[in-house]
Amino acid sequence: MRAFRIAYDGRPFYGFQRQPDVPTVEDALLDGLEALDVLDPDADSGVGVRPTPPGYAAAGRTDAGVAALAQTIAFEAPAWLTPRALNGALPDSVHAWAHADVPSDDPDAPADFHATHDATRRQYTYHLHAPAADPDLAADALDRIVGEHDFAALTTDDTGTVRTLETGATWAEPYLVIQVAAGGFPRHLVRRLASLVDLVATGERAPSFVDRVLDGSSVPESDGVPTAPAEPLVLADVAYPGLSFSVDETAATSARDALERRRREARTRSRTMAELADGLGAE
Repeated sequence: MRAFRIAYDGRPFYGFQRQPDVPTVEDALLDGLEALDVLDPDADSGVGVRPTPPGYAAAGRTDAGVAALAQTIAFEAPAWLTPRALNGALPDSVHAWAHADVPSDDPDAPADFHATHDATRRQYTYHLHAPAADPDLAADALDRIVGEHDFAALTTDDTGTVRTLETGATWAEPYLVIQVAAGGFPRHLVRRLASLVDLVATGERAPSFVDRVLDGSSVPESDGVPTAPAEPLVLADVAYPGLSFSVDETAATSARDALERRRREARTRSRTMAELADGLGAE
């Protein structure tokens, strides 16, 4: 069993999980694995369901537009399948950059390793554009979120809403960079937490509003917390006790170069949009 760290730009995809008729990160990965002939030829996946490698699983299902640094997939892989070999069959927006072999004789390694179930901690980063934010108010909001709470008011999920969260933030003007970590997250929770922090940090809501949302009090729909955009969200880390990942320097360098090209393209696009915006009504 081998686990791979996967980084990707989520913008071209309709999320991680396979879906019919739209591009997803998982389909890109399975396309690559199919091209490398490492899918399970004996797997009975059912009508309309793609075959996967033996033991295949992923750490999480990121939404459309969400990026990842440490998405993790694991499966029974041939010895020659390194991150750089996998990258040879992947698109320019998806990159394997590290791997870990799950030792069968290590008592600290999980038996029958599963990339979803054996993850003990997932960390997300949200890059909140908030030029008017007060860092002290943001810190107050995040302090109120720390610990165990029922986050039912911030997700559409009916189960698994009680979670124990760690939070942190750094100020990189005009961005408030929010870190949130837990064993797992209900749907849209991190993005709605980002909106909640934004509401408090910009003075639209008092810090006590966080307590109202988290203590089960009735919050009118007009006073609710919207889901923040997906693109600023990054799956930054996934922890597995007993696993030690080795960076494939060739693969990591290639991925870094590709992402740097995308960053230059984004900066150029930003300047183009700035000229258009600044030039409107100039005559």
